[in-house]
Amino acid sequence: MTIIDCKYEHFLRSDTKTVSSLLELLGGSYWESLIKGLNYILFCIQADDDLKSMFVGTVMRKIKSRTWKKQRYFRLQEDCMTIWYKSKKAGNAHSTFSVGDVEAVREGHQSEVLLSIADEFPPDRCFTLVFRGRRGNLDLVAESAAEAQSWIKGIRKLIDNLENMGQREKLDQWICDWFKKADKNRDGQMNFKEVRNLLKMMNVDMNEHHALRLFTMADKSQSGTLEDDEFVLFYKMLTQREDVLRVFQEYSSDGQKLMLQDLKDFLREEQLHEDGVQQYALKLIERYEPSDTAKMLQAMTFDGFLMYLSSSEGSIFNPNMVDLYQDMTQPLCHYFISSSHNTYLLEDQIRGHSSVEGYIRALKRGCRCVEVDCWDGPNGEPIVYHGHTFTSKIFFKDVVTVLGNYAFKASQYPVILSIENHCSVEQQKVMAQHLTQILGDKLLKSPLDGKIPIGLPSPEVSLERKILLKGKKICGLENCMNGVVDDPLMGEVSDEEDTAEIDDDHHRNDSIRHRVKKSKQRLSKELSDCVVYCKSVHFSSFKHSQIHSKFYEISSFTESKARKHIREAGSEFVLHNARQLSRVYPSGLRTDSSNFNPQDMWNAGCQIVALNFQTAGVEMDLNDGLFSQNGHCGYILKPTFMRNTDERFDPENPQNRDGYKPLSLSVQVISGQQLPKVNIKEGSIIDPLVRVEIHGVPLDQAKQETRYIDNNGFNPVWHDTLQFTIHVPELALVRFVVEDYDKTSKNDFVGQFTLPFICIQPGYRHIHLLSKDGTSIPPSSLFVHVRITKLM
Repeated sequence: MTIIDCKYEHFLRSDTKTVSSLLELLGGSYWESLIKGLNYILFCIQADDDLKSMFVGTVMRKIKSRTWKKQRYFRLQEDCMTIWYKSKKAGNAHSTFSVGDVEAVREGHQSEVLLSIADEFPPDRCFTLVFRGRRGNLDLVAESAAEAQSWIKGIRKLIDNLENMGQREKLDQWICDWFKKADKNRDGQMNFKEVRNLLKMMNVDMNEHHALRLFTMADKSQSGTLEDDEFVLFYKMLTQREDVLRVFQEYSSDGQKLMLQDLKDFLREEQLHEDGVQQYALKLIERYEPSDTAKMLQAMTFDGFLMYLSSSEGSIFNPNMVDLYQDMTQPLCHYFISSSHNTYLLEDQIRGHSSVEGYIRALKRGCRCVEVDCWDGPNGEPIVYHGHTFTSKIFFKDVVTVLGNYAFKASQYPVILSIENHCSVEQQKVMAQHLTQILGDKLLKSPLDGKIPIGLPSPEVSLERKILLKGKKICGLENCMNGVVDDPLMGEVSDEEDTAEIDDDHHRNDSIRHRVKKSKQRLSKELSDCVVYCKSVHFSSFKHSQIHSKFYEISSFTESKARKHIREAGSEFVLHNARQLSRVYPSGLRTDSSNFNPQDMWNAGCQIVALNFQTAGVEMDLNDGLFSQNGHCGYILKPTFMRNTDERFDPENPQNRDGYKPLSLSVQVISGQQLPKVNIKEGSIIDPLVRVEIHGVPLDQAKQETRYIDNNGFNPVWHDTLQFTIHVPELALVRFVVEDYDKTSKNDFVGQFTLPFICIQPGYRHIHLLSKDGTSIPPSSLFVHVRITKLM
C-alpha cells in the first residue's frame, strides 16, 4: 500500500454499505474538495526536501559503545510511518521501527554513548532517537551535518504530524499498517487467504462463511481481491459499532441523524452536561461532524457522533482536569509530589546499569523529586551508583548537567534533588561547586526575599524553575541566616536510607549490601549552604515533631516504618504531613527494584512517595494516574482535610471525618475495540476480560471483573455492570485493566488505564488503553457507561 492509498483511506469515513452510497451521501462537490485536499497534502510531502531525502535513504553509523560502531542503511518507508534499516553485510536481514514509537530527537552529543565518542565525531553529525516506554535509545552518526539535519528535522515533522492526529486519523493509519502486514506479496491487493490471515493477526476469530460473505460484499470489482477502498469498506463492515449505533438511534428522531435538540437531550440525560448545553452541542457539531450538509442543518450524523465519542471530549478523563487547574499557591507540604527512587538506575539495584538517561526519562515524565547516591570517585570527582553493589557508575557532574538541561522541560515547578551523601568533605566541596557552577540561578541557595521564613513557600512564582537540594544541614535555617553555625562534626552526612536501614520485620543479607553504621562524619559547609527548605532530619516521634520540628525539616521513612505509623497513628501522620514534608522510599530488600503500593502513603498525606520509575507495574500505573491531572506538572494539591491542621483525618476510619459523603460508582463495561495481541503465536487470539480496581483508603480498596469473551480481541461485547462504594473520593484512583483469561495459569496483561476518581466524566465514554510501559496503544479502547450518585 502506497502513501497515496493511506491518504485516500483517511478520507473514506463512512459506515455506509457501498462506496457509491458514500459518494451519494457526500455529494460530488464535497468529494471533489476532499480529493483536492488530498492532492495538496501529497504535494506538501513531495515538496519537503527532508522527507524526500529520507525516502531515498542514508548510510549512517549505529553506535552502541566506543568500540561498537556499525554502518547501517536507513530509509523512510512509503507509509511515512516506518523506518527500515539493514546492515550492508547482512544480506536480506533488516529491522524496522515505527515513527510513532519515537518520543523525541536529541541533537549532538546528548547521550552517554555519543559523549563517549565525542572526540571522534563532531556534534553536528550526531543525534539520538529516544523511544517511548523503557526501550533503549538509538544513537546515530550521519556522514555529514546536512544529512543529520535532514533526518532530525524530518523525524520531528513526522512526530508532530502524528501528535496532531485525531482518533479517526490514528485509526486510518492503523488500517494502513495492517494492510501492509497482510499483503505478503506486496502487490497492493489482498486475496481471501490473506484476509483470513489478517483477521487472526487482528485478534478476530471469525466464522469462515461470514468472513467470505463480507469479503464478497466488499469486492465491488469482483476481481477476487480487495484493493484500496474495497479493503476500507471490508474493514468498516467488520467494525460496525452496533453498541454506539444503538445509543445513537435511541436519541435520533429519524434514526439517521441527531438534530440539535436530539444532541442536547443526549448531552443532558447521558453525559450530564448542565450549563451552556446548546453552545456545547453546536461546538461538537462544528468540531466532529464531517458532513457540511449536516453542519448546515445543525445536525450530527452517526460518523460525527462516533468521532465525538472517540475524541478527548468523549474520553472518561475530564479534559478540564488534564490542564493545570489547581491552586498552586499553597505551601509545598500541601501537595503530592511525583518522586523517583534511585533515579540513576535503569534496571535492578544490584547489577543494574546506572545512567543519566534515568534522570532524563523521569524528568520528562513530570517527576519533581529525583535521587542521587553520591560516593567518592576517582581524581577527586564524586560518582553516583548504588553503593556496595555491582551497579555501574556515573559522574555526579554529569547528573547535575542533565538536571540543568531537563529539569523544566515537562513542568515549570520546582525540582527537589534528594542527596544521599557518602562523600568525604573534599568531594562534598566538589559537589557544591558543580551544583553552583552548572545550575547557576536555578539552584535555590537562600530563602526567598532574604528573610527568615515562617513557612514553606509555594511551587508557584518564586519557586518556579528552581532546584531545591534535600540533604543534611549543619545548622538550622534561622541560625544560618543569623550567622550562627554549628560544629560541622555534629552533623550526620547521610539520611536514613543511606544507613541501609533494616526493615523491622526482616533481616538483611549482608552479601547484598553491607550495613553502613551511622557516624558523625564531617559535613562540608559549602554543601550544607545549598540546603534551604529541605533539611533532612531523623524522625523520633509525632509528639517530638509537633513540639520541636521546623517547617523546613523533612524526614524519610522506609515503606514498612511508614505503614507502621499509619496503622498505629494514622491521623497523627496526616497532621505531621500538613505541617512539613515526608519522604517514603522502597525497602532495601527490593533488590529487583520492585515498588510498594504508593496509595497507602498518599492516604496519610505523605508528599514525596519515591518509586522506581524504571519498573513497570500497577504501582507506576497508580503514580502515572494520580499525576496525569493538573497539567502533568508533578504537583497535586492534597484534599482540604489533609491540609487543615484543625481537622483529624484517619485513613483507617474515614467515615469519622467532617463532611463524610460516600458515593456510588456504577460502571457498565459495554465493549472493547482492537485490543492488542499478547501472544505472538500464529492463530493465537485473546479471551479478554475487564477488571475495574478501586485504589484508595482501606475501606475503598475493591476490584470486580466482567466475564471473559472467547476468542475475540477485536470487538468483544460484555454489557456487564460493576458497582462500587467510594468513601473518600478525593483520594481514590480507578484502574481499568484488560487481561487475557487463562484457566490454567495467570492471566496475561493486555492493557490498562488509571485515573483519579474526581477526574471521571459520567455518561458514555471511551477509555484509550495504555501498555505496560504506560504508552498509548491506539486504537485499543474500551466503551463504558459511568454513573456516580450520592449515597447520603
